[in-house]
Amino acid sequence: MNKMTFPNACQVMRWHFHPLGFEGSMDAPSSMVARLFDRATGETLIAIAGIPCATVMNAADVERIIEAVEAEMEAFRPPDLLSA
Repeated sequence: MNKMTFPNACQVMRWHFHPLGFEGSMDAPSSMVARLFDRATGETLIAIAGIPCATVMNAADVERIIEAVEAEMEAFRPPDLLSA
């Protein structure tokens, strides 16, 4: 099983969400804040606090975080973009 540190996991998430910007930071010993932003303007598109995580994670943990962020994006997508 591949383990990765929190900074490496954040890099994987940056690659996944590109071309959007991604920032991840620990907000407690076992949770994080994830922020997606427009790289051109710096405008925050969505920020989610309290996502369970650890300082060392496996690939399944990272995938779970990605899925949580994508679910939040889908929930807050403006109605006119749902058909896109």
